[in-house]
Amino acid sequence: MDVNGDGIVDILDLTIVATHFGKVGDNQADVNGDSVVDIKDLLLVAGGINADAAAPPIYSMAISTLTVEEIEMWLSQAQQVDLSDATYQRGFAVLQQLLIAATPKETVLLPNYPNPFNPETWIPYQLAAPAEVSIAIYAADGKLVRTLALGHQGVGIYASRSRAAYWDGKNSLGESVASGLYFYTLTAGEFTATRKMLIRK
Repeated sequence: MDVNGDGIVDILDLTIVATHFGKVGDNQADVNGDSVVDIKDLLLVAGGINADAAAPPIYSMAISTLTVEEIEMWLSQAQQVDLSDATYQRGFAVLQQLLIAATPKETVLLPNYPNPFNPETWIPYQLAAPAEVSIAIYAADGKLVRTLALGHQGVGIYASRSRAAYWDGKNSLGESVASGLYFYTLTAGEFTATRKMLIRK
């Protein structure tokens, strides 16, 4: 169950199995050796996570790469598996805890990173409800510089570089903007919030 071979069964092992989920053939994430990485492998690893490794700070590492939809799908698939085995039952409980950790209680616009930046930055946020999401970027004088239309997003935490909104420091015409103070506004359904950022060249 120690998929990455670091001597500990933890959330990192679970993330590796999640990354290889559905793959067929010889694979390190095929914990039970049946040549397919599936819900049984995920439950075995989740069930092998000890209490210390499953503490909330460790969950935050996983929720930056896993989606609420993925975890809900795994829980649904897990209900189809014979959960009489104690390891599977523990794995199911860990997935339920992971789902709670990955489901934000409120929609929030988080600080961009890096800040100050040159020329690119990531704008993280979290959604407590599915919504159409966009981020409008304004110059200090209030003029709209660019709108990032992110489309319909599900409940979750969009904080990692692979999930957060990305701005390349260019306006809607593709021109690099000048150094200075800018504001970004997240609109997600009825929710709006604004923060500031600084381009330093």
